[in-house]
Amino acid sequence: MTEPVAIAVLAKAPIPGFAKTRLIPTLGATGAASLQARLIERAARTACSAHTGPVTIWATPEGSDPVFARLRSDLGIELAHQGEGDLGARMLAAIAAANAPTLVIGTDCPALTHDHVCKAADMLRARADVVIFPAEDGGYVLIGMREPQPALFEGMVWSAPGVMAETRRRLQHRSLAWEEPVTLWDIDTADDLQRLRELGLEELIPARDG
Repeated sequence: MTEPVAIAVLAKAPIPGFAKTRLIPTLGATGAASLQARLIERAARTACSAHTGPVTIWATPEGSDPVFARLRSDLGIELAHQGEGDLGARMLAAIAAANAPTLVIGTDCPALTHDHVCKAADMLRARADVVIFPAEDGGYVLIGMREPQPALFEGMVWSAPGVMAETRRRLQHRSLAWEEPVTLWDIDTADDLQRLRELGLEELIPARDG
């Protein structure tokens, strides 16, 4: 039997003024929230299509938005609420809750495919301690672990260009075996919307509100 690898999807609720705020000048607050809803759905469906193990959406600030209810109904995924603490604390909590090898993804990387997810899961099954997909901006879009590694998260300065470099330093310091099979990109700015079009994913882009 193939070893299950859980997937935790960390997702901001698609609330106008809360989600994808850097794109509000381009799409408006409602348009940016609509984009977030579409990105949540794409990430959840990508995770489920990989069939690696149970999928949980970890929502913040809460999970009452209709997009979460629809995905739970349509896909049979679990829904949990992100707790307190910084991004590292919330990722660590999601990994610990799975009690199994786990992949953590966000919703900002529409270039992530089910093949990518399957590859990451297979690397954990092959006994890598950690698998990471770096992001072009210096962070990462996926991190997977066979078991929780608190030292990779504690005291990290998040949303900074040095996150991946510092993570590599910590991995080396602890003699952990890790893989970096692919570098991908987040959708954060208006220029990234053009990249969506080039990928043939223009259906994710809502019309500007107002």
